[in-house]
Amino acid sequence: MESVADLADSRAATNVLLGDLRAAHLAPAAVVRFLGRAARRSLCQAARRPRALVEITALHGVLYTLAAGRRPGRRWVATSWTLAVLHLGMLEHRNRLSTADAVTLLRGNLPALPGGAGRACGLLAIGLDLADGHLARHQGTVSPFGEYADTFADAAYWMWFTLRHEPSRTVRAAAVAAWALPIVAVTGLALRRGTMPERPRPVLLRPAAALQAVVAFRHLTRR
Repeated sequence: MESVADLADSRAATNVLLGDLRAAHLAPAAVVRFLGRAARRSLCQAARRPRALVEITALHGVLYTLAAGRRPGRRWVATSWTLAVLHLGMLEHRNRLSTADAVTLLRGNLPALPGGAGRACGLLAIGLDLADGHLARHQGTVSPFGEYADTFADAAYWMWFTLRHEPSRTVRAAAVAAWALPIVAVTGLALRRGTMPERPRPVLLRPAAALQAVVAFRHLTRR
């Protein structure tokens, strides 16, 4: 029987891990075992994609240099690199990054880069978001890696942007809820069912997309 670390299908591997965790009723020992097996799979899958590993490291090396002397700066970039490397198995049949993947990772690191807090940074993030989706569909490079990188790039960037630039407590609360609650809900559902749920349908993501436009426009026009 093929081990979890060797499964090419990232969703199938995740379901095996979640199923075992659920069967053990989330016992502490089971959680430790789950994390260990997940880490082993991540390292094995990264080792099998040396080209993608080099590309991610090179991209983040450039971003790390640009982030010097900034806050959150290099810590943000280092976290992005770690998460990207640990999820290389989600590239599945591919062994390299696509242009869309690189654009998504760039968007997720905007808070650490020069201009990341400028007047038009929100509009830049929206533009990059539209661009990576178009590129992935046009080039046929849609993958679980890109889909989940897109989701987490949105959540990380827009929560940072809102907490830093939005003065209205009401808008801040609504924005943070729009990006954080779906992630919490999906994680909770996965643990309860022992399988990964399907990604939210586009119609369910419209409130978050609308709030992106609202906070970006408010920041652009605020004196």
